[in-house]
Amino acid sequence: MADPPHIARRSVFFLPGFDPAAARSFRERYRREGARQAAISGYGLQVAGEGGTPRWRATGTFDGQKTEARIEVLVWSDIVRETMRGGPWATYAGLARTAWVYLSSGALVRLARLRKGPVIAVLYPVTVLLLQLVAALLAGWLFGRAAQAATGSAWALVLGVPVVLWLPGLFARFDGRLLAHYLMQDYAFAASRNGAYPEELDARLADFTDRIAAAFDEAPDEVLVVGHSSGAYLAVSVVADLLRSGRVPDGARLSLLTLGQVVPMVSFLPGATRLRRDLAELSVSDRLTWVDVSAPGDGCAFALCDPVAVTGLATPERRWPLVLSAAFSRTLSPEAWARLRWRFFAAHFQYLDAFDRPGDYDYFAITAGPLSLGDRFAGRAPSRSRIETPLSRHTSVAA
Repeated sequence: MADPPHIARRSVFFLPGFDPAAARSFRERYRREGARQAAISGYGLQVAGEGGTPRWRATGTFDGQKTEARIEVLVWSDIVRETMRGGPWATYAGLARTAWVYLSSGALVRLARLRKGPVIAVLYPVTVLLLQLVAALLAGWLFGRAAQAATGSAWALVLGVPVVLWLPGLFARFDGRLLAHYLMQDYAFAASRNGAYPEELDARLADFTDRIAAAFDEAPDEVLVVGHSSGAYLAVSVVADLLRSGRVPDGARLSLLTLGQVVPMVSFLPGATRLRRDLAELSVSDRLTWVDVSAPGDGCAFALCDPVAVTGLATPERRWPLVLSAAFSRTLSPEAWARLRWRFFAAHFQYLDAFDRPGDYDYFAITAGPLSLGDRFAGRAPSRSRIETPLSRHTSVAA
């Protein structure tokens, strides 16, 4: 059998999830963790930024083979930050809307049957925020009662109202550890239009499609789109738009890698007709390779859930995705896994980090190594633990 073609030049586009962090944080993470992985795995990897742009270059040496990858973050953190500017009471309004969307559509019950972890992750900020609201109401009532006792006026009870209005803002200011407000805004954004993309995000996805299409003009050996967390379903839509537009040259190598995906959180909603259409079209396409990687140890992802099948879109012609496990309990040392196991947010980002005992999944070899995504996983069987049971009540793909 002939050796697979050497990927000497690659264009990589990384689509992060709902994250206000600047693109440079992903570059520095890639630089730091890539150096760790290279030392562990025995290959060479150098990373150089491109000024103030959301891009960097990774040059590698893998078993004597030289490679170069141009990596770009597809930035939508400004939209995230704008969404998060509403303040604590906007978060509570989003909580109410999101609860109504997921309960009235039947999505929450069906998602719970799929994977408990992500549903618990949804209920966590709801619980914390409601407890904070109860604390604010109780503090306000106690302050009002104290004022009433001090003045002897029944009207002094209303002096507790400013306390009720002020405390949620104080809680939000110290949300860096609890992340309750942040997570609630993430879920509220996804549900803001019943699963349809907001106009500002839709326009940004069109820009992403143009950027990726332009990369083919430089004739790289592979164009690889990577979507992490909620960026995974956005990556699905971007790649589907790219293929529909006819801007992928014949013979070009297009690959999609989705990591720690939360696709069902959106695809199960009634308004997600576009996403469901995109999932259905990519699942049967012969113009790309699509690999979906997750791990049961990631409680924030729908681990090993085939996003096409569980949404009820699988057909006999289905090719993709190839669902694989990152198997944290095996690919991390016992010490590293013990440190990570109860750090849920860190575990959700492990796909972008170095592994002590990497198997086939090595983020840096995939993005900067000499094998294409398709060749790296050629002949690989999907995970035997994958979940394919169709559970979505909403399967329409009509616009």
